[in-house]
Amino acid sequence: MDWDNLRYFLELARSGTLAAAARRAGVEHTTVARRIQALEKQMGAALFAREAGGHRLTEAGRQLLPAVEAMETAVLGVERAAPAQAGAGPSGLVRVGATEGFGTLILAPHLARLTQKHPHLSIDLLALPRMLHLSRREADIVISLERPTRGSVIVSKLADYTLHLYGQREYLVRRPLVTQREDLRHHAFISYVDDLLFTKELQFLDQLYPPERFAFRSTSITAQYEAVRAGAGLAVLPAFLADRDPVLARVLPAEARFTRTFWMSMPAESKHLARMQAVWAFLKETVVGEAKQLMPDGAGNVSRL
Repeated sequence: MDWDNLRYFLELARSGTLAAAARRAGVEHTTVARRIQALEKQMGAALFAREAGGHRLTEAGRQLLPAVEAMETAVLGVERAAPAQAGAGPSGLVRVGATEGFGTLILAPHLARLTQKHPHLSIDLLALPRMLHLSRREADIVISLERPTRGSVIVSKLADYTLHLYGQREYLVRRPLVTQREDLRHHAFISYVDDLLFTKELQFLDQLYPPERFAFRSTSITAQYEAVRAGAGLAVLPAFLADRDPVLARVLPAEARFTRTFWMSMPAESKHLARMQAVWAFLKETVVGEAKQLMPDGAGNVSRL
């Protein structure tokens, strides 16, 4: 049985669309479709149900998936055992999952440098306002706000970062002065959509001042930031996002201060792969260099291990 066909089967099972599977595999979507058709013909059964939103595994596909994942693990073992070519450097694709703001503002500029340093290495950066799961192979390395506690994974604390309450300067001039928590009742608020919140670590306002209503809510921290810039109200934002913007000012800086932690994890079976080691070490190096952005007031902890 052709391993390439099975590899494309895995990519489509994990991504759900031909386009996403093709991006991850580095081929055209027609190649993925052709490989899947060949595999289905060989298996004598439809492995995917074609739907408007993408591809969903059929019962035959769900039965095949664990066996193919076991084959993938074996292939990774062969890769680890194979001697590296002298001077070749790390190669292949590493998919890094991170929270939206951190991935976009902190990681993206640095990861671009990494690919310049290692021309045979490719990076997929998934900077998304949701949780990514190693167990589903959605990413090779995941940076999350909660420490993973399940599965055979390597976990390391990456860095602490601070968040503050911010408002647009013109908005703050127009509205009643805020000198204590009780003054917040005169203000509009911007936050996440509660029932779509992907981690409890992003619940801030209940600790500070539970608003009766929100002027604007979004699953995206970038959208919240833009709403604050537009003068729609106050929001808790990462300092690395908001402090660089002269339009914004901190509100109750001593009281409205929160610290959260980024955790980095990868499957234990991948820890010996050269490409994983290179990206893992580079991410550690990156946050050390960005410590002042992440914790502008100091007292933070950036891991160097």
